[in-house]
Amino acid sequence: MMRKMLLVILWLLPCYTLANVYSLPTNGGRLIGELQTHVVQQGEFFKTIAAQYNVGILELMETNPGIDPFLPTPGTELTIPTLMLLPDVPRQGIVINLPELRLYYFPENGREVHVFPVGIGRVGRETPEMVTKIKSRIPNPSWTPPASIRADHLRERGEVLPRVVPAGPDNPLGQYAMQLSYGDGSYLIHGTNKDFGIGMRVSAGCIRLNPNDIEWLFNQSKYGDNVRVINQAVKISAEPDGRHIIEVHSPLSESEDETSNKVITLNSQMVQFISQDKVDRAKANDAILTQNGIPVLITRDDVNSSDLSWSGN
Repeated sequence: MMRKMLLVILWLLPCYTLANVYSLPTNGGRLIGELQTHVVQQGEFFKTIAAQYNVGILELMETNPGIDPFLPTPGTELTIPTLMLLPDVPRQGIVINLPELRLYYFPENGREVHVFPVGIGRVGRETPEMVTKIKSRIPNPSWTPPASIRADHLRERGEVLPRVVPAGPDNPLGQYAMQLSYGDGSYLIHGTNKDFGIGMRVSAGCIRLNPNDIEWLFNQSKYGDNVRVINQAVKISAEPDGRHIIEVHSPLSESEDETSNKVITLNSQMVQFISQDKVDRAKANDAILTQNGIPVLITRDDVNSSDLSWSGN
């Protein structure tokens, strides 16, 4: 119910973004960024705060459970999830991790990564995992909604969608779109004409960015660039300095019922990582149950503890 109310309210609100750029670790590590805090001011709520830091609505909710996203109490200190582990994939091109609702862009210079919140496919129209490339780049795109989307729109809203929506303010793709080679080419990375759905599961399967973000990304990318869409709810890292870190996001739901935490499935690599002697298994299990979306230090306190303190603990 909470998320349905969020869908109704958010489209009324203004949008402004600030790019999050992080230096890549040079020593083989995967931890980037740092946690920030924000003290809620009168009249603020999660939408305005998320836009200020260019993070997603759901990830802000995930990191700050129990706080009303519509009416947070002024003076409340929020954790801003700008500390993260890089996904366990090659650092090239565009990487979208679905449970995080984040897009990572790795420029060819190999020195930095740009991170943006994205909207992805809703339940029933999930964005698929894929390894693909940019097939075409389309400024001022028109939109040709598939028959299935036109039927859904008619059934849900009682409105008839035109077969082709020309470029302009009524086009839901916004001002820029990048077509992916995957499948029949129907999946896009695109902007939006509404201040709505970024950092949420609301699309028909495409990847949606804020207007400023897609404009920047469109101008940086080119035909043939690599695009990888992954589903990593759990990220782990043994950092070069000895820290063992785990980051757990709520896995993608297969139904509309999201009232309780969903079960995390660990692969053999993750089980082996948590089973190491230097890892505090209680801390690891707590992170898996909490699913708060920020890195957690799970090295045992008695293992070089004086050298392993950090702001994300």
